[in-house]
Amino acid sequence: MATSDGWYLIGPLVAVMLIGIVGVVFWRLGLQWVERADDPLRELYGLAIFGEQEDYGLLCPAAVVDEPEVADDIRRLLADAGIRATRALRPDGQVAVLVFPEHIEEARRLVGDLPAL
Repeated sequence: MATSDGWYLIGPLVAVMLIGIVGVVFWRLGLQWVERADDPLRELYGLAIFGEQEDYGLLCPAAVVDEPEVADDIRRLLADAGIRATRALRPDGQVAVLVFPEHIEEARRLVGDLPAL
């Protein structure tokens, strides 16, 4: 078959069209309803990896406070003790100070000694 006939373009064009059709079908069936804020299923079927609201992966909450400044003070206290910590905003507006599981007991002991908590 001669390349000047244009038949060699049919295969890639069919592949692009099929990918486009599958993308439109997935978008219509799966993503459009998640984007609507008034849909009651949005809370249930958001991103699957964020299904558990209190799931912080490998980290554990050492303290939960109302103010971000207090969370920063706790992080500095833990850093002075040699414990790496970060913070995360919870859905209820509170701030969780997170540490690795091997340091959770020591971190909670240090945080429990704070008079502000």
